[in-house]
Amino acid sequence: MTEQNKLNDFKRRPIRSYILRQGRITSGQTKAIQECFVKHAVVFEKKLINFDDIFKIKDTHTILEIGFGMGTSTAEIAKLNPRYNYLAVEVHSPGVGNLLKLIQENNISNLKIIQHDAVEVLNFMIKDDSLDGIHIFFPDPWPKKRHHKRRLIQSDLLAVITKKIKKSGYLHIATDWEDYALWIIDLLDKEKFIQRASDNFFEKPDYRPLTKYENRGIKLGYKVWDMIYRRV
Repeated sequence: MTEQNKLNDFKRRPIRSYILRQGRITSGQTKAIQECFVKHAVVFEKKLINFDDIFKIKDTHTILEIGFGMGTSTAEIAKLNPRYNYLAVEVHSPGVGNLLKLIQENNISNLKIIQHDAVEVLNFMIKDDSLDGIHIFFPDPWPKKRHHKRRLIQSDLLAVITKKIKKSGYLHIATDWEDYALWIIDLLDKEKFIQRASDNFFEKPDYRPLTKYENRGIKLGYKVWDMIYRRV
């Protein structure tokens, strides 16, 4: 490929909500993908989802999680709230395999996975005013200033997100990086269709589990910011 062709290819690449990294996938995670993906996942299509078509529980709250990592908290939230439906989006196969394994082991029926870029899922698969909540827990902070453009939380994404949430629905973002938290709050406060549910950003809602990583950080003196905004 010539240098000009490489440049043209780069210019054509769409904006993504993630930076693809190579991760090691275990045999158990691979097996879960092979055996459980069809049952517990939704294949990406440029077609709006009817939630009643993919979940057993009809006419209830539907919560979207963007970037669930290894899925431990995602599985726990769904298990503890069986009357709500959860749709979880992640691109990395180790996390997808691990969450599929947890779904199968815990017999969780109110949680579905989409393995695809969250921006495209939002744009093509989620109806406007259809979600009761969106969770984004501990996105990569990209702490170096020159990498801030890689951060997931940007004004363009928030403009899309706010359209997908029902009136009185919520957006919940958590991070343990103060600089990133202040960046997020500044962007959220500029969005005209959402407003703060509380000024206390250090009060963790009961529905969000305390992770092992987070617990270690708290013991070392790190604060976790839970930013919850409501659609108006």
